[in-house]
Parts: sequence; C-alpha cells; structure tokens
Amino acid sequence: MAAKIKKGDRVVLLTGKDKGKQGQVQQVMPKENRLIVEGLNMVKRHTKASQSDPQGGIKHKEAPLHVSNVACVDSNGKPTRVGFRIEGDKKVRFAKTTGEVING
Repeated sequence: MAAKIKKGDRVVLLTGKDKGKQGQVQQVMPKENRLIVEGLNMVKRHTKASQSDPQGGIKHKEAPLHVSNVACVDSNGKPTRVGFRIEGDKKVRFAKTTGEVING
C-alpha cells in the first residue's frame, strides 16, 4: 500500500501531550507504522559517558509516534486526510479538504 505520510511532510499531532502542535516528519518506519516528527513527543534519555560523548547526562530526543496519531496539514493549516488519484500517468497524493495535490 502506498504511504499516505512521507518524510518531509508537515503534520499536526491529534492526540497526546503535544496535541495540536505541528512539525515536519524526519523519519518514517513503515514496518512499525511509526514516524518521528521534528520537535514533537520529546523524551529524556539518560546517557552514560562514553568516548564519543564524554559528558554524558540527560539528552532530549524525539520518540516515535504512531501514524494514526498524526494528520497531514493542508494549505490552510488544518488537518486533512490524504487520498490518491491519477493525474496524467502519475499517481499523486491530495488533501481531501482542499483537493490540492500534496507535493513530495
């Protein structure tokens, strides 16, 4: 099945502690149905000092989110579902709210 959300898409979080916040997709993990969004779902990671990181300490990083908890953002800045249609000889993604093609 084709991916409805891809790397680089602008998405909004629908549930959780960062509900309503927007960010850009950094990584998509299709086998786990998860993705990482820049600046959202931040967690603290306690790291031991190592040769590559001599300081160690508490680091902040993005944790993966389930795909069902995010929605693509249309040109109006509102959450939208994604559909597929054939334009010419290409299959393209489009926003269901506005009908505009999502580039990418």
